[in-house]
Amino acid sequence: MSLTMAILMLVGAWLSVAAAMLWGVLRIARRHHPHHTLPKKTTEAVPTRRSRRHAQAH
Repeated sequence: MSLTMAILMLVGAWLSVAAAMLWGVLRIARRHHPHHTLPKKTTEAVPTRRSRRHAQAH
């Protein structure tokens, strides 16, 4: 195997691993992203500032 072929295979392997890791991170981020829904119409007062909750690791 020539040096050029070995370098190309190394770069290709690196790209495939990077793509797999990116896909995994995006999949986890999409799964744990909070879904926004429209607030229900009620007569109760809605607080103007909501406290933020930190993400919890599983």
